[in-house]
Amino acid sequence: MNATAPQEPLDPRDRPARLSVGVVGAGRVGPALAASLQLAGHRPVAVSGVSNASVRRAAALLPDVPLVPPAEVLARAELVLLTVPDDALPGLVEGLVDTGAVRPGQLLVHTSGRFGAKVLDPATRAGALPLALHPAMTFTGTAVDVQRLAGCSFGVTAPEELRLAAEALVIEMGGEPERIEEESRPLYHAALALGANHLVTLVAQSMELLRTAGVTAPDRMLGPLLGAALDNALRSGDAALTGPVARGDAGTVAVHVAELRKHAPAAVAGYLAMARSTADRALAHGMLKPELAEDLLGVLAEGDLR
Repeated sequence: MNATAPQEPLDPRDRPARLSVGVVGAGRVGPALAASLQLAGHRPVAVSGVSNASVRRAAALLPDVPLVPPAEVLARAELVLLTVPDDALPGLVEGLVDTGAVRPGQLLVHTSGRFGAKVLDPATRAGALPLALHPAMTFTGTAVDVQRLAGCSFGVTAPEELRLAAEALVIEMGGEPERIEEESRPLYHAALALGANHLVTLVAQSMELLRTAGVTAPDRMLGPLLGAALDNALRSGDAALTGPVARGDAGTVAVHVAELRKHAPAAVAGYLAMARSTADRALAHGMLKPELAEDLLGVLAEGDLR
């Protein structure tokens, strides 16, 4: 019996059904997703971008891919990534349809967290195949983003007949598809913004205050603390709450408010709002005693009046 020679791994570019890929909007997201699709064997063929930063990102992440107007991107690509700001997306879709740029059978993928597939309805009526694939990730506009897509969750909204195709694209980019219903997209996006965008503001404020207090390396001080807090919160939810608000230390919170008014008055409103929210959650979960909550909420109310 003859031994069968071992087969070499199949080059991704040799897989069937590889698509030509175009990017409309070379912001931080589009070039990274196209580069990830290229690793899966798809072929980036065109990208559009206006600003100098967009041109540099496209050149860095998609070298040798021509920079062309949006209509030309659609003319060259079978799969088009519409990676523009949320508020610009509806107008872009309508403009592409009005100019006849959209072709029947063309896959149109937008990456907005706010919108589902219905924002692409004008293009769908022109024969396009609509997909909403939102990566739940912050982007830097550099090659590190391609690596971060590994294991990243994507909010997927698509017509039922295209759902498997949408999930397959996410998996090819190394991501994890998470189905989001059309009507739930705004709430889904608000949840992500609350967790990620506001976290950056809180961390930046904390670092500024630590520097004011004389800490020379606030990033080094906060890194282990915030890493542990995030891990605990993801594992245990509200049970991970600690600190003076959860304990009902009204005197400590009053001192905090006074110091913030002196050194960082712009941070007071955020501190008070988060403290009230923390107190509500701690009360609801039996962590904050009602008799201590009364004094604490009084301090927070006084903070609003000053």
